[in-house]
Amino acid sequence: MGSSGLARLQGLFAVYKPPGLKWLHVRETVELQLLKGLNAQQPPAPKQRLRFLLGPVEGSEEKKLTLRATSVPSLTSHRLVRGPAFTNLKIGVGHRLDVQASGVLVLAVGHGRSLLTDISDAHLTKDYTVRGLLGKATDNFCEDGRLIEKTTYDHVTRERLDRILAMIQGSHQKALVTYSNLDLKSQEAYEMAVRGVIRPMSKSPMLITAIRCLHFAPPEFLLEVQCVHETQQQLRKLVHEIGLELKSTAVCTQVRRTRDGLFGLDDALLRTQWDLHNIQGAIQATAPRVAVELKKNLTLKLGPQQLPSAGPPWGLKGPSSTLELGSCAGQ
Repeated sequence: MGSSGLARLQGLFAVYKPPGLKWLHVRETVELQLLKGLNAQQPPAPKQRLRFLLGPVEGSEEKKLTLRATSVPSLTSHRLVRGPAFTNLKIGVGHRLDVQASGVLVLAVGHGRSLLTDISDAHLTKDYTVRGLLGKATDNFCEDGRLIEKTTYDHVTRERLDRILAMIQGSHQKALVTYSNLDLKSQEAYEMAVRGVIRPMSKSPMLITAIRCLHFAPPEFLLEVQCVHETQQQLRKLVHEIGLELKSTAVCTQVRRTRDGLFGLDDALLRTQWDLHNIQGAIQATAPRVAVELKKNLTLKLGPQQLPSAGPPWGLKGPSSTLELGSCAGQ
């Protein structure tokens, strides 16, 4: 039973990481719950072994003892003798989230850890909701940082914010084509652009593929950002730079990942669901989607008649500022 339960754990699944919790603590908690579930399963029947035991002679009234062949259970594999059957699990973590961020965190168990590398090489985009607050600037771009400056924001309008976001998206889309190493005049580039699957073929600076404002009620605003190769601190810096472009200041009050590649909020297990049964079900439910996406990505990277090869190391340098990406990408 334990071996079959472990076999159903080989794969990828997603959990929802609350804010204020380290990703390492999430992994340790999941591992503890999985070990608890595996060790709680009904153990197999113990093996029988033949022993010669002393016993009375059958059919004799005399009190004589003799050796008799008897089948008895072997206690060498008993849980109280050898301890728990499972003591550790190999659990991998995908794109990490820092302490203050929350949202979808992808984990892998056993042989599924190799899929994390394949997913990373696919350079899939991730979605975030980023909440900002106008009127002040801090040293770490967060609301709880050391206050540096206070400004007015009465002049900031939704139209001005939308123009800034459109400028950011346009400059990053140009850089995305550059880092994808595509010939803009080729049919392949046109078809990939139509399907919306243009992505960098190697490591690059943070690239924003889409950004829009979901809610605007000064001093608060809420952005939806689709990006690749980002860190949560870069997204906080993005809010700071947007504030400067608006001739004001802004700090980030929340970063929440709503999608990591194939995994969305609907796939993420809540903390009350971090147990063996729910994780096994999540792995089995997402396995077909993972296989399809990896096959599609291999086709996009290699083409129908190409052999696998390592991508060339592009000599492009990352920009010093998020808003300057368009001008730097063409160098």
